Amino acid sequence: MATDDLRRLAETWLADDPDPAARDEVRELLARLPASADELADRFAGPLTFGTAGLRGRLRAGPNGMNLAVVTRAAAGLIGWLGAQGGQGPLVIGYDARYGSRDFAEQTARVATAAGREALLLPRPLPTPVLAYAVRQLEAVAGVMVTASHNPPQDNGYKVYLGAQLGGPAGAGAQIVPPADAGIEAAIRAVGSAAAVALGEPGTVLDDTIVQGYVDSAATVVGAGARDLKVAYTPLHGVGGQVLVAAFTAAGFAAPAVVAEQAEPDPAFPTVAFPNPEEPGAMDLLLALAARVGADLAIANDPDADRCAIAIPGAAPGSWRPLSGDELGALLADHLIRRGVAGTYATTIVSSTLLRALCAARGVPYAETLTGFKWIVRGAEKLAYGYEEALGYCVAPDLVRDKDGITAAVTIADLAATLKAEGRSLADRLDELDAEFGVHRTGQVSMRVEDLSLITTTMARIRRDPPGSLLGDPVTEVEDRLPGADVLTLRTARARVVIRPSGTEPKLKAYLEVVEPVTDGDLAAARARAVAAMDDGLRPEISAALGLT
Repeated sequence: MATDDLRRLAETWLADDPDPAARDEVRELLARLPASADELADRFAGPLTFGTAGLRGRLRAGPNGMNLAVVTRAAAGLIGWLGAQGGQGPLVIGYDARYGSRDFAEQTARVATAAGREALLLPRPLPTPVLAYAVRQLEAVAGVMVTASHNPPQDNGYKVYLGAQLGGPAGAGAQIVPPADAGIEAAIRAVGSAAAVALGEPGTVLDDTIVQGYVDSAATVVGAGARDLKVAYTPLHGVGGQVLVAAFTAAGFAAPAVVAEQAEPDPAFPTVAFPNPEEPGAMDLLLALAARVGADLAIANDPDADRCAIAIPGAAPGSWRPLSGDELGALLADHLIRRGVAGTYATTIVSSTLLRALCAARGVPYAETLTGFKWIVRGAEKLAYGYEEALGYCVAPDLVRDKDGITAAVTIADLAATLKAEGRSLADRLDELDAEFGVHRTGQVSMRVEDLSLITTTMARIRRDPPGSLLGDPVTEVEDRLPGADVLTLRTARARVVIRPSGTEPKLKAYLEVVEPVTDGDLAAARARAVAAMDDGLRPEISAALGLT
């Protein structure tokens, strides 16, 4: 883009931006032209797109960033769309402790009240599941959660949930799905000037009654039972700490030992390179605490507490083993089935096939959906449980119609305490599942790109010429979900590969699974074969197929 064009776009933005700090940011970039041309071009390359995950991006001035002007337009478009659909009831607004979150939430409330819509703000920075709960509990028309979940510190986001009136029974309190996202995006585009958006009163700040209601309800996801369990916990500098501890004590557990350095919300996330419990090193302080206090179980939430990760004691004294999202997903499902929780058990096309096998063996309804909790919670009329391999679990769909890292933590603690009372452990239960259904080893290969066209060309190439064999076995099925979804699945007798572009990052992802039966009761040998098949066979084969080697 020519320097003069950039200057014109930036000056037009300056005249419309309601945030003095953001205007100063743009002025500084203008003053540094032409040296700042690339930075300005990136900021003005186009607006953030409102999709089924809402908005998410870097905190910075300009249309291609999260800032007060972008949020003002988003709020105006959303509220206009709700009105056009005939939606009645209040808008509930929650926010986490990230940079800008409270300001974005309060601005959304002012836009709502100016349009005649009641705005209810959660009382302080709180977990995303509390917002999802509040949408249902308060019979709201919709909810907004200002969060970037487990993204880096420089990001923020804006998620939208619909109430029962517009979302329907399965979508009451759930994230939006098409065509709502396209309708809201079109309404945002029609808003025009941020400065012209009317602002009203600040709305009503709710008291702690709504938070206590969530805590009390979260405690009821488990029944009476064993409660002797020592837990180590971290909220990873996020907003889950107080609510999780309250839920644990309400359910009858002792309060967890909490990682002191990560206990309080901190938008800088100073002790982790990336605030996601899946990332290497993110749980190091937690595992050190768990070893120090002799914990039975280690639990981590991501910063907005909608995800849950756990680790269990390892074979060597003082060692700890983080479980994969699929392992925890299977443990929770098996526990709920044993407790007699009726309904459909759902997961996504990229999660392990173990849940399918488990449901078939237990005579329990099973459903499989596209990736994302917005689809999982709509996967069945009567949903009992849903999970995705990326540490998302819904153990109480009638309470929170979304992934909920706090109720998941309470539920896995219930299982761990029950097993401990029997002289057994979560590791023992995993052994039982592997012995019955075979070792399901999962993994990923991902290709991060600067040029998004590389993802398109790679997917086209794989479609034209998919591998004919994997692990020496013939590929027996190639399933292409186009045009409905950009997903390609390859299957052999003992392996499955699902290839798809990421919905949130500039990545092409391949989800890998190997299943090794246990013969003659030799579980260790089956696990060793599964590790070798994944690390020495399937992973290198798929990396080569994607052009990574």
